Amino acid sequence: MHLSPLIRWLAIEKIASPQSIINSRTAENSAFVYVVRFFISSVAVENILRQTLESTPNCMNFHDKVALVTGAGSGIGEAAALALAAGGANVAALDLLPERAAAIVTQIENAGGTAFALSANVADATQMAAAIQQAAEQWGRLDLVVANAGINGVWAPIEEITPEEWDTTLNVNLKGTFLTVKYAAPYLKKAGGAIVVIASVNGTRVFSNTGATAYSCAKAGQVAFTKMMAPELAPHRVRINAICPGSVVTNIRENTHLRNVQSIRHPVTFPNGNIPLTGGERGTPEQVAQLITFLLSEHASHITGTEMWIDGAQSLVMG
Repeated sequence: MHLSPLIRWLAIEKIASPQSIINSRTAENSAFVYVVRFFISSVAVENILRQTLESTPNCMNFHDKVALVTGAGSGIGEAAALALAAGGANVAALDLLPERAAAIVTQIENAGGTAFALSANVADATQMAAAIQQAAEQWGRLDLVVANAGINGVWAPIEEITPEEWDTTLNVNLKGTFLTVKYAAPYLKKAGGAIVVIASVNGTRVFSNTGATAYSCAKAGQVAFTKMMAPELAPHRVRINAICPGSVVTNIRENTHLRNVQSIRHPVTFPNGNIPLTGGERGTPEQVAQLITFLLSEHASHITGTEMWIDGAQSLVMG
């Protein structure tokens, strides 16, 4: 095996080609000839593999891309920010709470990535316009957007939901998505890009969570918004898709306020759990992040205007 560097050196220096070494009378030892031939065949295979890899783009490679993630301080947003950074993207991590945005940036930087913290209320037009401009100017471009920020809000009988509570849920979840895409679109159109909207099984497949009316309407609206945006943005090579997660281990329950929902719920039990794929075990933010990065990558280059459910078949049994 010590002959390989020598032969490589001879070939590089153009003193002799590997084939000429085989043909040389000095190669009388059959073992030597075998080793040289093995080296040549190995190099040939190596060259074929290298050429194949070079001709096939690394579709999950986000190097030189700039990604904006809203709600990046926890849950699905945090997992998406980490996954994008791991793929080489420069991540603008936006969260309502500055300390959460700073924490995820620290995680990314400690892992060797590049990130920038932003704080804004996604339902505030002025704040979002300024934050997205800042994100784009930080690295001179914007390529990828994850519209993830959202709340569950108040779940209650219709008589008990106040107009203000209704507005809060719709403003954060639906208006927030609108503002994120609205202000990101001019930057995405410059060189093409991709958007992922985080919706839910609620309002798209599941309608049995009685009391979650405002939340479900907002999530259904996000999917409709995604479909409306797809043909509008497509001529600019900007794709947009929606993800509808089922039960996922996140802290969204911190902003969930249940009020007398049991009085309007229809009693249904699932003795073996309501997530058939896992026997009731909830999904993880990392699993959703894998789907997010797929939809943002070139693997999904011909997919736009589509919603995808990631719930272990939960929505199909709950309905």
